[in-house]
Amino acid sequence: MECDINNQFWFFRKNYHYPDLPKGFQISQYNKAGGRAFADGGKITIRLNNHKKDINLNRIHLEEDPARLVHKGSIASSPFTLVDYNRSGVCLIEIVTDPVISSPEEAREFLKQLKSIVQYTGISNLELEGSVRVDANISIKGHARSEVKNINSFKEVERALRHEIIRQKNAIKRGKVLTQETRHWDDKRKITISLRSKEFEEDYRYFPEQDLVPIEIDEDFVQKVEEYLPEMPNERAQRLRREYMLSEFDSENLVLDKRIADFYEEGANADPTFGSTEYKQYCNWLMNNISGWLNEHTTTIDKTKITPKHLEDLIKYIRDGKITTKIAKGFVDDMMQGISISHIIKERGKTRLSDEQIIKKHCREVIKENPQIVQDYVKNPKALEALIGRVMAKTKGQADPTLTRDLMLALLKK
Repeated sequence: MECDINNQFWFFRKNYHYPDLPKGFQISQYNKAGGRAFADGGKITIRLNNHKKDINLNRIHLEEDPARLVHKGSIASSPFTLVDYNRSGVCLIEIVTDPVISSPEEAREFLKQLKSIVQYTGISNLELEGSVRVDANISIKGHARSEVKNINSFKEVERALRHEIIRQKNAIKRGKVLTQETRHWDDKRKITISLRSKEFEEDYRYFPEQDLVPIEIDEDFVQKVEEYLPEMPNERAQRLRREYMLSEFDSENLVLDKRIADFYEEGANADPTFGSTEYKQYCNWLMNNISGWLNEHTTTIDKTKITPKHLEDLIKYIRDGKITTKIAKGFVDDMMQGISISHIIKERGKTRLSDEQIIKKHCREVIKENPQIVQDYVKNPKALEALIGRVMAKTKGQADPTLTRDLMLALLKK
């Protein structure tokens, strides 16, 4: 993330009383009063609507995790609060941005990029509940900020921030003075609820943790860690552009999820006959149909039975003219269950129809049944697509599209 790593730092006590912190203080880091965080500065570059923007980081600091508060149903209506101490004391990495994020969409994109970097380093099991948490601070310019807590997904971060923008603007319109506060995101009702007025920095009474010695990191150690680091998403995206002739947009999207990128490289490397067209097709299938299926079923590619060979065979069948892309899209469900393409075709009997006489017969029928579209074609050649579409409907998407186009044009000319 291009941060400046501090070679010497020590821990502080952050004092506050709350049920999730029974000892009354949290071991953390403080970057004032002579203290330093683990790292200062840095940035993560995001892409939104084809524009790039650097999200500057303020610091990365280390602290212990407090306990987890559990409620029955909604926090607003729960008759009690339970405290789960199982995660107390576990090391937490807190990454704080500068106030440069200017929309809920930017916040979500930043989180996706950050999660990708953490996934590539392998420092955390991101599948564990609660392993990634977001506290989103938001304010209307010139007014006090709110910190929204308990957000459990990146989609919900975007929704929570949208809600807060409307809530704060409406409050200002009604002449209310906004106060600095902590709010809870109720993802069932899609609203934020006030928890407490936000403490200010001085309320925490930071002072050095006297039971822990200062930590020193020498340059040799930093160098060793840098050498040990795996390939990061940005580096991988650049390499994919070189090796597989992918566009900047495709490569950056592909590397966001390491599991998808690993799947892609395994499949793309498996067939020596693959060229730039197949590399692009392989990427399109993964990013559109396969990723769409994974999102719909709330799962990840490693938890399905699809293999790179399935997708490799699918692209070959399309390339060799044995099936159309439309037919292939209907195979996704079966592929995710681990069924081979040849078996799917055998079971369904779906292959590309390339018999000239049969297609010509369907073309004649379509011309006869749609005189108005034929008349439109005389003035507007784009009407041809509507006629081809009707042939496709008659053949359930199996007609060879190139052959259909040629035959239809020849018949219309007559």
